[in-house]
Amino acid sequence: MAGLLAAMTVSLTGTRVSAIALPWFVLTTTGSPAQTGVVAFAEMAPYVLVKALAGPLVDRVGPRRISWVGDVVSATAAGTVVLLHALDLLPLGALVTLVAVVGAARGPGDLAKEIMIPEAAERGRVPLERATGLMGVTERLAQTAGPAAGGAMVALLGPLAGLAISVTCFALGSMIVAWALPRGMGHSAPAQEAPEAGQKGQEAGQEGYWRRFGQGFTFLRGEPLLLSVVVMVGITNLLDAAFSQVLVFVWARESGHDAAVVGLNSSVAGATAVGGSLVAAAVAHRMRRRPVFFVAFLLAGPTRFLVLAVDAPVWAMVTVFAVGGFAAGFLNPILGAISYERVPRHLLGRVNALRDSLAWAGIPLGGLVGGAAVVAAGLTPVLLAGGAAYALTTSLTGLRPEWRQLDRPRRTGPSVVPAPRERAGTTDGGRAERSP
Repeated sequence: MAGLLAAMTVSLTGTRVSAIALPWFVLTTTGSPAQTGVVAFAEMAPYVLVKALAGPLVDRVGPRRISWVGDVVSATAAGTVVLLHALDLLPLGALVTLVAVVGAARGPGDLAKEIMIPEAAERGRVPLERATGLMGVTERLAQTAGPAAGGAMVALLGPLAGLAISVTCFALGSMIVAWALPRGMGHSAPAQEAPEAGQKGQEAGQEGYWRRFGQGFTFLRGEPLLLSVVVMVGITNLLDAAFSQVLVFVWARESGHDAAVVGLNSSVAGATAVGGSLVAAAVAHRMRRRPVFFVAFLLAGPTRFLVLAVDAPVWAMVTVFAVGGFAAGFLNPILGAISYERVPRHLLGRVNALRDSLAWAGIPLGGLVGGAAVVAAGLTPVLLAGGAAYALTTSLTGLRPEWRQLDRPRRTGPSVVPAPRERAGTTDGGRAERSP
């Protein structure tokens, strides 16, 4: 468990550092916000698309190998950016291509690490909620420390130094996967899960890509609780993206504050989210999930919109962001536990890939929707509408009957691939997760 969490920590930190260094690098070298946006899109679009399509491959090849390859490719592509720029051989087209390669590699690599969590928990004899809580701590620490380290490195040594740190993190992640994780961990699912199934197991190992993809789609379609999670988190992710990419910056400009207040709120929320994740790791397996989950969502989401809409003093905003961050620390552990409990181990790759990609589909659109809404209606109405939409989405979702299953986890049998069928009643960044 410790080796997997270490690999996740350094890889996610590299991603967070590059999220600061890369846009600033593009902006300072080109002077064009439009080109900066193009490069950002070039990373996120392949991330979501390739992650959606990579599930059957991860299940067939094995998550340990895919994780290692993803980190190696990410380090190589990011290192090529640094090298070509140093040689003055980096046109925009080459930069966009290399950034797209990084995004395409990060998607399957992140997915592979996530789906090794239940096996790592079993090997370490750790309760699943605690394991997903520790994963949440890892993500929140990377979310808090990565941007701070990236910003400091860029300020002191320039954006190219920040990219070099990302390269180092990706390379270190690949070494940890290769050396710290047991070689028997993360074998391809049919080889590990279905040896006793005889001919059925051999046939499962010979299934084609599109049949595997279809199995993941059919399984997800037949799980009402997982589908409800995807829809709810997809909507809240879109609202979160609009808030973080546009609304909070428009508020800072119009209210007379600056980016320092935005950074303060984000840092406080990130720090308290680490605390929430630690508490969740310690006690979440003893708590009733359903009330904790929906109360945490209400505290973490709508309150941020509303406190900016009423233009509260800075101390009040910091307090709201601190409480919301602490509450958010409970969300991804619960979302992760739902998925790991309800999806058979040999289907985790293809199901989680579809789940995460659908839940993240609105993120690239969040900024566009938020910007257009502010232009059309003004900031305060949009903040109020966003907070109301957030509250209604989470509250009304909680009234649906499938959410009663949240406190009654169903363990799935790992041995044989089930025939795809509809099931009556049955993730989060996170991972379907909330966005990091």
